[in-house]
Order: sequence, then structure tokens, then C-alpha cells
Amino acid sequence: MLNAFLRWIFLAFALILVAKIVPGMEIEGFLAALFAIVIIALVNIILRPLFLFLTLPINLLTLGLFTLVVNAVLFGIAAFFTPGFSVDGIFPALLGSFLFSLLSIIVNFISGQLSPA
Repeated sequence: MLNAFLRWIFLAFALILVAKIVPGMEIEGFLAALFAIVIIALVNIILRPLFLFLTLPINLLTLGLFTLVVNAVLFGIAAFFTPGFSVDGIFPALLGSFLFSLLSIIVNFISGQLSPA
């Protein structure tokens, strides 16, 4: 339980860091970042499987690279539903989702959720 709470906190800090790095992406504070992490998780749990299924043919044609676009769209949807978190377009969403994915991999690896292959 404590491990999940600490991951939530670190992912909020990671989202704030990504918002500072990526132009066109803004987050209004730490509470907005905490809420955004919850919304991002819910969007990934509910909508991601549907989006990946619907885009399967184009994903196969691009050898999986279209997944980056799906991630950016889901990141933008999460920003739309989160007060205090905004993404201004597809390119900030693409870069933001990519950087946030990298940072979340690092956080999950450090917390023991991911193990080296």
C-alpha cells in the first residue's frame, strides 16, 4: 500500500517535470498532478484496450509505431478531463506522453514493479 502511494507521488512529480520540459503542456500544481495521474490511469485502463483494438490494422502496418499516436491521444483525453492540466495539440501530447512513459518506467523499476529482463 505504501509502495503504491509512493509511486503515485513520484509519478505526480514526473508529470510536473514533463510539463516543465514540454512546451505547450501545463499543470497548475501538485494537486492537479495527483488528480491527473488518477485520470491517466483510468483512461489507460478503460480506453486504451479499445483504442488499441480499433487501431490494430494500422498498428500492424506501422510495426507498432502507431501506438505512440494512440498514447498521445489518450494523454490528451486525460488532459481534457483533468482540471488544471492542459496539452495544446498533438505534438506536445506526443512528446509529453513519450517522456512521461519513460519516467514512469524508471519509477516502476525503482519501486520494484518492473524487473530487469
